[in-house]
Amino acid sequence: QVQLQESGGDLVQPGGSLRLSCAASGSFFNIGTMGWYRQSPGASRELVATITRGGATKYTSAGEGRFTISRHNARNTVDLQMNNLGPEDTAVYYCNANAKESMFADPQIYWGQGTQVTVSS
Repeated sequence: QVQLQESGGDLVQPGGSLRLSCAASGSFFNIGTMGWYRQSPGASRELVATITRGGATKYTSAGEGRFTISRHNARNTVDLQMNNLGPEDTAVYYCNANAKESMFADPQIYWGQGTQVTVSS
């Protein structure tokens, strides 16, 4: 079983920055691709960015150019640096991980509980 715990959400003014962190814990063999999603009120959850175990990154339009995803494999953490935030970035941000609980187990998707980011003056 894998537990993901996000942190770093806060109230920030437009144009400001935040850094979100997510730490994985529990019993697992390894963690593959990790990612950040977000969900605004009344909207569907959307992908922001992903990063493979090897460090290859992908961004959607939600994160391209302003956000940077990074990870530390030894610590089982993934971060999201968010710059030049705007009101449209207000959402609950969720950490996501593809992980195997044992060497021969099928990979499964795990989610954190989310952290609130509010961008407002």
